[in-house]
Amino acid sequence: MVSLDKTDLKILQVLQAEARITNQDLSERVNLSASSCLQRVRRLEQAGVLMSYHSRINLPLICRHIVCIATVSLKNHSQQDFREFEQLVKSTPEVVECYTVSGEFDFFLKIICPDMNQYLKVNDALVSSVNRSITINTHVVMNQNKYFEGLDLGKLTSE
Repeated sequence: MVSLDKTDLKILQVLQAEARITNQDLSERVNLSASSCLQRVRRLEQAGVLMSYHSRINLPLICRHIVCIATVSLKNHSQQDFREFEQLVKSTPEVVECYTVSGEFDFFLKIICPDMNQYLKVNDALVSSVNRSITINTHVVMNQNKYFEGLDLGKLTSE
């Protein structure tokens, strides 16, 4: 783990919510000089703590689409099977998130497609591209009730 102080956590807290904030505004919010703030941000980027900057797009305003949550179970649990499936998922652009999980299934996928026909093609590709037997259970998202807005880092760290 990377060692972070309270100022680093403040920087991260602000950047989670306002990734487009100017360095000057960020430095004022965390009580640092602009140059010190920029050095800290660059250090956080180089350490891999700040991985990327994103904008959340309001997809319904620009296109029709469906969001599916799929659970995937592999029949065999060898490391090779898991690696092959992970590579398949990484090469499938419609799969926008993938988690390896414990419990009744092995993977949790978030899939976004323009329509159900495209989802069925993705599903078929996932099933047919893996040499081993897999089970996919799909749930179509009806409404997103809460959006990820960042974490309260103070509650997750010892700071």
